[in-house]
Amino acid sequence: MTTLDSYDFSGKKALVRVDFNVPLNDKFEITDDTRIKATIPTISKILNDGGAVILMSHLGRPKDGPTEKYSLKHLVNPLSLILGKTVKFADDSIGASATELAASLKPGEVLLLENLRFYKEEEKGDEAFAEKLSKLGDVWVMDAFGTAHRAHASTAVIGKFFQDKVCGYVMQAELDNAERLLEHSERPFTAIMGGAKISDKILIIERLIDTVDNLIIGGGMSYTFSKAQGGNIGQSLLEADKQELTLELVKKAKEKGVNLILPVDTVIADKFSNDAERKIVSAGEIPDDWQGLDIGPETIKIFSEVIKNSKTVLWNGPMGVFEFPNFAQGTNAIAESVVAVTEENDAFSLIGGGDSASAINNAGYGDRVSYVSTGGGALLEYMEGKVLPGVAALEA
Repeated sequence: MTTLDSYDFSGKKALVRVDFNVPLNDKFEITDDTRIKATIPTISKILNDGGAVILMSHLGRPKDGPTEKYSLKHLVNPLSLILGKTVKFADDSIGASATELAASLKPGEVLLLENLRFYKEEEKGDEAFAEKLSKLGDVWVMDAFGTAHRAHASTAVIGKFFQDKVCGYVMQAELDNAERLLEHSERPFTAIMGGAKISDKILIIERLIDTVDNLIIGGGMSYTFSKAQGGNIGQSLLEADKQELTLELVKKAKEKGVNLILPVDTVIADKFSNDAERKIVSAGEIPDDWQGLDIGPETIKIFSEVIKNSKTVLWNGPMGVFEFPNFAQGTNAIAESVVAVTEENDAFSLIGGGDSASAINNAGYGDRVSYVSTGGGALLEYMEGKVLPGVAALEA
């Protein structure tokens, strides 16, 4: 795999696949620019070499072609400010606008193409679409780890139309950190799994049981474990068809000598709302009309103690409905514990993208952990041992 540092971009037009799938508010303002800032070193290296940069990305999931809400034009001004130079914009990704602007691009200049997913061919991995995109640049740089697990036109298929293919800094860092976690982790190694569904995390949990010393389960998925063990979970999240699986995971963890830790108490609500009435009850004792929305104070103590005695920590998924401030205490407390063990115990901490990345960044802790992944699903698939199309395309 060709790395960014080993390639000279002088006089080249680099077609860079980035992950600018950032959240926007109703005024089309970016609410979290982590993913954009993460790509700046890659862009800067190309420009400093004397190359030109053509950026391509998707934003959201547009259903029927071009949509104002999902236009990348909303990113032009913020990106220009971050880069300190005017970013040009093509209102298409393969049409005349893109072709002409790319052709006239000079060294040191940056062009942003319109949302790739305005064409259905992007997600279908269409070869003809990928070939048209490839004609815009001299070298393909893949730096969108967040979509590397998709065999889309711009993230994988396009590779076959380039002689020169380069791995960007974001991709490199993601792969290096995941590798460090899986192959060179210091012990005790603690994995914290949260989020809504077990079904999204089955394979990674199974892989982690073979690797970790402690496996903490929180968030919505913990209620399926509780229900399977005979607990009453009221209206809490439940994947009824996964109850048997949770019992198998508990059994497997025991056989492997892994300390699997589940919540002992939970913060419950009488409705799914930030202003709901709240109570704290023991795990498995949730009244029929109530639902669990966060881990309780005793659980926070237990989880935090385990985290603080670790040398390697992986965290993927919140402990509760952290979007509601009244039910964010568990997630925030875990964030604080991960920061503390990183700073005080010199532990290696990797935050596994998605909601946990948002939680740690929103709390202002992003630079106080070892690494915050920009790709949730891609990181999990890579750690499950799957081949990511975006990585395979760079190695071909």
